Amino acid sequence: MDYLVGIDLGSTNLKAIVYDVTGHVVTRASRATQRFNPDPARPQWAIWKPEQIWGGVAESLREAIGRLDDPSRIRGVAVTGMGMDGVPLDAQGRWLYPFISWHCPRTEPQYKWWLEHVGAEKQFAVGGNQLWVFNTVLRILWMMENEPQILARTHKWVLIEDFVNFMLCGALATDYSMASTTLLFDQRRQAWSDELISISGVRRDLLCDPQPSGTVLGQVHAAAAEATGLPADTPVVLGGHDYLCGALPTGVFRPGVVCDVTGTWEMVVAAIPEPVLTPAVREMGILVDSHVAPGSWAAMGATVAAEQLEWFRREYGQPEKLRAEQEGGVDWDYLMQAAADAPPGAHGCLFLPHMSGSHCPVVDHRSLGAFVGLRNITTKGDMLRAIIEGLDYQFLQVVRGLEHSLGVQPETIVAIGGAINNAFWMQNKADVVGKPIEVPEIEEAVVLGAAILAGVGVGIYRDVADAYAQVHRPGRVYEPDQGLNARYRQWFAVYECLYPALKAMHSQVHSFG
Repeated sequence: MDYLVGIDLGSTNLKAIVYDVTGHVVTRASRATQRFNPDPARPQWAIWKPEQIWGGVAESLREAIGRLDDPSRIRGVAVTGMGMDGVPLDAQGRWLYPFISWHCPRTEPQYKWWLEHVGAEKQFAVGGNQLWVFNTVLRILWMMENEPQILARTHKWVLIEDFVNFMLCGALATDYSMASTTLLFDQRRQAWSDELISISGVRRDLLCDPQPSGTVLGQVHAAAAEATGLPADTPVVLGGHDYLCGALPTGVFRPGVVCDVTGTWEMVVAAIPEPVLTPAVREMGILVDSHVAPGSWAAMGATVAAEQLEWFRREYGQPEKLRAEQEGGVDWDYLMQAAADAPPGAHGCLFLPHMSGSHCPVVDHRSLGAFVGLRNITTKGDMLRAIIEGLDYQFLQVVRGLEHSLGVQPETIVAIGGAINNAFWMQNKADVVGKPIEVPEIEEAVVLGAAILAGVGVGIYRDVADAYAQVHRPGRVYEPDQGLNARYRQWFAVYECLYPALKAMHSQVHSFG
């Protein structure tokens, strides 16, 4: 039996998973991703230590591979994970400064400089980016201003996935999807933008050359083989950004397929045949990246999701937590049962899910969360159901935004992420959207996507479509209640009035601090 290895560099865990060629997990291991706050004078500053990232990956690989009867059957390995975070390496491959974590706010001045000198309009028209304070080039600008002697010694600025590839095989490269996160990539040309590099003042030679995902970079060298347990000379294949790798085993490289990735954040992803970089798309908060599937791009709208349910659980779920301790079970089960017992429409209670601002399809970071329609008959279950319904209305808004601005025609919605374990939430989402939602039987879609790219690179699969045909296993399908959907369409029209009605008030309240 042949094996493929996927490595995932997440903000919480560093995972190594060995799959067979049909996408089944053979063995797996993980280590915690450790975030550090090294400066007591600046407690919000956050870093990842390169030695911990590489050490955690090596330990995970060694544990997972150590369980295999025949590690020589490993045909290839590929890396996926978070975007944007990078490390400066000198000409000998030594790291000169830690990764500045995407959690770190230190690049706020550079973000403001970029807004002034490049602007959101030009940035999107070239790179398809929404501007965030943690975009890669802003870290490089921070180094130019604050650690120029380090940057002067830097040979390459290496993104976090590319760092692990370098540690495995010594290659210095990046892929189109990771390059898309830097603010320096031209989506139409799929090459570094001379214009944006010139404006930034960043040295062009700092940047690794971008290549398509699925490109074979090299082979695992002897030192990496000893550290990880991977056989020496195992091909190392270029992976890509995590949410796009997750699109491969779910089929979200085909027209008409929309992927809903729901956890703390909710990301709604669709493949598009060319980059659409119009003002209308930018104004809705949608970003356009190069896909890891060759010849495709991806449109993605992101909103904060389960974090708002966690807030309710933390602040109002103490009775359920106590009940779980006394009677057994999980507090979430009791809370979700209360939400399910509440009637559809939650007795007229509506929730605007903007507790962390609004990101898509309305971009307003001063917007706030709100319950509307509270009465003396409103129960805790009503309020929790209203949160779930509000999140699903928001999802419907994002889907409609993709339809109207990009011409995406969602025929199939595939759901992955932590929320798929919440059957009530999944059913409610289908009822609100009025379309079936498929939850495929996939173990770790993101990591499997990296393994698929490894398989494409070494020729196990002809292409990503062939890989999908071999690994896809249909799972549960949540069919919408069409009668209930008709009622939700009426309530959705009321929901869409909430943000405009509260916008001015929330802007004022936001200034209270």
